[in-house]
Amino acid sequence: MSTAHVYEAPERAVKNAWVSGMDAYWTLCAEAERDHEAYWARLARELLSWHTPFTKILNAEQAPFFKWFEDGTLNASYNCLDRHVEAGLGEKTAIVFEADDGTVARVTYKDLLERTCRLANAMKARGIVKGDRVVIYMPMSVEGVVAMQACARIGAIHSVVFGGFSAHSLRDRIADTGAVLVVTADEQMRGGKALPLKAIVDEALSGPGHAVRDVFVYKRTGGAVAFQAPRDKWLHDVAAKEPASCEPEWVGAEHPLFLLYTSGSTGKPKGVQHSTGGYLLHAALTTKWTFDLKPDDVFWCTADIGWVTGHTYITYGPLALGGTEIVFEGIPTWPDAGRFWKMIEKHKVTIFYTAPTAIRSLIKAAEGNEKAHPRNYDLTSLRILGSVGEPINPAAWEWYHLHIGGGRCPIVDTFWQTETGGHMITPLPGATPLVPGSCTLPFPGIAAAIVDEQGHDVPNGKGGILVVKKPWPSMIRTIYGDPERFRKSYYPEELGGTYYLAGDGAIRDEKTGYFTITGRIDDVLNVSGHRMGTMEIESALVSHTVLVAEAAVVGRPDETTGEAICAFVVLKRPRPTGEEAKKIAKELRDWVAKEIGPIAKPKDIRFGDNLPKTRSGKIMRRLLRSVANGEAITQDTSTLENPAILEQLAEKN
Repeated sequence: MSTAHVYEAPERAVKNAWVSGMDAYWTLCAEAERDHEAYWARLARELLSWHTPFTKILNAEQAPFFKWFEDGTLNASYNCLDRHVEAGLGEKTAIVFEADDGTVARVTYKDLLERTCRLANAMKARGIVKGDRVVIYMPMSVEGVVAMQACARIGAIHSVVFGGFSAHSLRDRIADTGAVLVVTADEQMRGGKALPLKAIVDEALSGPGHAVRDVFVYKRTGGAVAFQAPRDKWLHDVAAKEPASCEPEWVGAEHPLFLLYTSGSTGKPKGVQHSTGGYLLHAALTTKWTFDLKPDDVFWCTADIGWVTGHTYITYGPLALGGTEIVFEGIPTWPDAGRFWKMIEKHKVTIFYTAPTAIRSLIKAAEGNEKAHPRNYDLTSLRILGSVGEPINPAAWEWYHLHIGGGRCPIVDTFWQTETGGHMITPLPGATPLVPGSCTLPFPGIAAAIVDEQGHDVPNGKGGILVVKKPWPSMIRTIYGDPERFRKSYYPEELGGTYYLAGDGAIRDEKTGYFTITGRIDDVLNVSGHRMGTMEIESALVSHTVLVAEAAVVGRPDETTGEAICAFVVLKRPRPTGEEAKKIAKELRDWVAKEIGPIAKPKDIRFGDNLPKTRSGKIMRRLLRSVANGEAITQDTSTLENPAILEQLAEKN
């Protein structure tokens, strides 16, 4: 990395930035290092409105079950809505919603508050009280955001389930949370197609083992759905008759705001529990500093509310700051692959936050279709770009910087997790010099470090395990119903029981100290005694910009080397077969050997029209490991964009 091209923060980004220049960054880091608790307390008082001011900052008596600001009370919905209306911003646009078919609706802060209050009152009328769990199984919509805000308003704990999950997955989450209410829609629209939601809820609730009393159904398409009285009710019917005001439920800062289920290494989903005060602080602070959000910005995070990115950077962060944001129902490739660029042009988006998988697929589309190329759209409104979900390989970073940002927009390559609540390692656009492929430096106040298997610091230039040495406000509080699993998963005794284990490998540059994520710890391959991160090999493959559009790498057992590298590759040309496939596979093996070294050459390269991804763009590497091992697929594949791709990838060259 020391020899990589460095992009200095452009003058236009530095000017008037919330964190302006590296001196400002280091000053904040020094403040946090000097008095960790006082630093976070200052920010909590500045960014949030407290009903009862806190006097306690950090309680570590039962570590790792840390508590922040525990004697303070507040309400997340009040912080996101009421205080802006009270400040005279009621007519400011909060959400610009663009539907799958291109229809646009604008919702002001006053409108959003009233809709939230009506739904909150409807929940209360059905007996929902503080602490009850509500499962939200919704399409990308204003109503989805309203449902989350309504739960927060009355102190109910929401658990959003991505609209692509199967009835089985939904049933498991409903049962684990003990939810008493499900909020859903008749159908959702994606790529011009109506997909069922209510029918999946019906299937999930068809057996025993759940506590659901009511189902509120948002009429999105008007498609025919079965109704079960008195359980099922149209959302617009129950909300319309309720008052447009609802007193917030003032909750303790440690009151759970939401549960969000994430995959675990065991295959059993984990219910990640986040608090109200600490989580909301980090959501607001990272939105402000990482994206340099200003009152006149138009912010667009392309994530789904079913994932933590949609929680933090759609439902809570931008709204807590009184920002204007885009909520998009559709997909980036429909009606054509120029959809994202057309929307940026139309809505004058200034801050754009998306995933590397989306970027790489749009690179491929742009090279094969002139209409989809970003040069055909006016993207000059953009001032900051962001990347989220997995490390962005340097080739995609460079394309994103040049073709979308016009070479003038800083890219904030953000590392964080469902469990962290918000950004942990990220550039700040008005301060940090950028290096493609590196998430750069820790967010001020985050004590990120790299250690060995015994918890000892490793020197810069040597890879190790990524940890966080000090607690921070938005950290996971527990795994719902399984505190022991929380302790073992995130604060293992092998590391002394005091460091948060991120589960990722990382390395710091010898000269700059910049972090680069090398992949999940369980995705670190040991080939003939050499440890290599799968992300490193994937980046090498994708850097062959003439041939490769996308790649995913997994390991499989090998009698000779211990572990063999298996690569799944999507080319920028039709999928080859026979001798042609063998020829291209050899070229790519030689390329990886040149980029990394002979030891990194994949033993097996398979070609596919695409990779197995969820509809949110996440590559399902666990399924790829099963394919590489020749195992039958037993996992749920209902959330995949194209389940049939697994058969194609099972074919050897």
